[in-house]
Amino acid sequence: MASRRSAKRPDGLRIVSLAPSCTSILCALGAKQHLVAVTRWCADVAPVRGLPVLGDCWRNESIEKIARLRPTLIVGSVPFHPETVARILTIPAQFLALNPRSLADIESDIQTLSRITDRAANGRHLLHRMRNDFAKIQRSSAKLSRPPRVYSEAWPNPRISSPPWVAELIALCSGKMVVKPGARVSDEEIAAARPDIILLAWAATGNRANPRKTFANATWKDVPAIRHKRVFVVQDELLNTPGPPLLAGVREISHILKAFAGDSA
Repeated sequence: MASRRSAKRPDGLRIVSLAPSCTSILCALGAKQHLVAVTRWCADVAPVRGLPVLGDCWRNESIEKIARLRPTLIVGSVPFHPETVARILTIPAQFLALNPRSLADIESDIQTLSRITDRAANGRHLLHRMRNDFAKIQRSSAKLSRPPRVYSEAWPNPRISSPPWVAELIALCSGKMVVKPGARVSDEEIAAARPDIILLAWAATGNRANPRKTFANATWKDVPAIRHKRVFVVQDELLNTPGPPLLAGVREISHILKAFAGDSA
């Protein structure tokens, strides 16, 4: 689905970003000046208030508005809806469709956007900072004597576990994701996995995930996380935005897992 043909040189670059992750990366690279429109969610992760607000790659009623902005590049990320993408492709602009699954994929996306915006040096600096911060978290978390078992949730109905990069962040913090990441899972699977900690980072809800629904689930009454009241809401944007916001997300996970280690010592 991705189209990675070269866009025009940066001096004429006009970017419409249809994904908060792309917007966060572009701003971290110092390429905000090239943005001509963003989605309603982008202001939650990047300083882009005041720019025109459009739909995303799943539901977008702004195709004509995008065309009127005369973009040279449209960038988007999962989830994609085939009909929406087909309409985006009618616009005479390059379309870059990203589909990150892992931290390595996210690094690749940063490198791609840094090259397109002629900010390769800024991209290297951003990656160096992210790798250093991840390494510091990993070193400090290596002292945990008992790796906590973690279930991180991206959506409650249907129940979907957090993406694979979140499982990697949990592992950096010396934890273990107990179900397949980025997958539809059942209450019974989670009960059988017996997580010590449950993280709720429901997509597009900010910090408004509802732990009461988790505690009310009769199937989970014997799950250690439920019995010991270790259910935590994590700001959605910090785990579900595959870009620089993950630095704050991994610090939040580390804080929660270290508190568990202290309680269980």
